[in-house]
Amino acid sequence: MKKRHVELVVISDVHLGTFGCHAKELYQYLSSIKPKTLILNGDIIDIWQFRKSYFPKSHLKVIRKIIDFASKGTEVYYITGNHDEMLRKFSDSKVGNFSIIDKLVLNLDGKKAWIFHGDVFDSSVQHAKWIAKLGGLGYDYLILLNRFINWCLNKFGKEPYSFSKKIKSGVKSAVKFISDFEETATDLAIENNYDYVICGHIHEPKIIDKLGKKGSTRYLNSGDWVENLTALEYSKKRWKLYRHSENTELIEEDYFEMETILSENLIKGFLFSK
Repeated sequence: MKKRHVELVVISDVHLGTFGCHAKELYQYLSSIKPKTLILNGDIIDIWQFRKSYFPKSHLKVIRKIIDFASKGTEVYYITGNHDEMLRKFSDSKVGNFSIIDKLVLNLDGKKAWIFHGDVFDSSVQHAKWIAKLGGLGYDYLILLNRFINWCLNKFGKEPYSFSKKIKSGVKSAVKFISDFEETATDLAIENNYDYVICGHIHEPKIIDKLGKKGSTRYLNSGDWVENLTALEYSKKRWKLYRHSENTELIEEDYFEMETILSENLIKGFLFSK
């Protein structure tokens, strides 16, 4: 396979170690590119929901691929997020081409890019972490259920359906949170004279120019590898939002694994309700 040379790639919110992670698709994408710099912008490994019994080979292959990038000359920055916040005790550590940091400022062709995960703007993460963790667990099982339903829809020739996107679009508070998140990030970027502000966290891929009273900046969000399967790419002074083609068909092995997990949870719920 001929690999695309890309100057800079940003991915975030992969959530390795959870049922919702599209590790196989991410591995396909990483295998198709040769980046000079790779930025992992938070929530790559989901330590909040880490299960010893669930870390498939496909998830491990993504980690190996990232290490392979670093060993072959790619500068890899792992920016910590809320789901992998345990790594913050190792912030500012560097081994070869691999660095763990909390935020990053890069000079891209004479323009300053401010890069961070974005959980610092999320009050539920900062002040009520248990609620955020509970919500993350519920989100993971919602994605699992959604995959099963989309598998069924695919068998009947129907279009896939996203529960979480429907909920986000229908709940005003969720829409307002996303809007407030973007406004806060861009206001701070403009105030500090950054040309680009690059975040993750909210799973909403976007590239948009923002104009404020004190100037302008470009807001970018790398999205996620749970629903949107997106990444940011920078080459030849241009930004691009990469979208991996969605494959809604589940292989048989994944289907039976998912069916077993759902059955076990139903049995546990029945037993503990007695």
